[in-house]
Amino acid sequence: MFTGIVTDIGTIRSVDRRGDLRLVIGCNYDMAGVAIGASIACSGCCLTVVEKGADWFAVDASAETLSKTAPAIWEPGRRLNLERALKVGDELGGHIVTGHVDGVGRVESIASEGDSHRVAIRIDHSLAPFIAPKGSVAVDGVSLTVNAVEDDAAGTVFHLNIIPHTWDVTTFAALAEGQPVNIEIDTLARYLQRMQAVMAG
Repeated sequence: MFTGIVTDIGTIRSVDRRGDLRLVIGCNYDMAGVAIGASIACSGCCLTVVEKGADWFAVDASAETLSKTAPAIWEPGRRLNLERALKVGDELGGHIVTGHVDGVGRVESIASEGDSHRVAIRIDHSLAPFIAPKGSVAVDGVSLTVNAVEDDAAGTVFHLNIIPHTWDVTTFAALAEGQPVNIEIDTLARYLQRMQAVMAG
């Protein structure tokens, strides 16, 4: 379980294509305090530490993970938003994030607005019911509040206002129009949709 508050930016040092994809990720964590088997969210995807060194850890990304996450995210040199799993008693600064990517969105526009950045992301119809104004969403593992939502024939565009601090301490400074991003909907929205479907059926 995570909160969507990024605590480090990692860099993929190597990729070994075996049965699964073995990724070695450089980081600034004190790896002496990270156990083998620990969960780390990597740009919104919960992955398990299988090896580690003083300033790196390795994870395996399965075919299922690769099929559900943004294309090209798992390439050498790619920077990733990192968050270690919550401990009991930790501050819940964002919202409850599971690290299970629900779909891939695409950055439609980026514009400066004062000191912040206004970012529009397009998603397909399957995720549209779960995105609402003033609701929560995780984009590449970052907890954000939705400002506005627009539906059209091609899907849905939602708008975010990203403050300078978030822009600076995440990978967002490297965002580009057309870039695919990992999307995780709010857990509460997922359960509400399921309850509604069962009650209606």
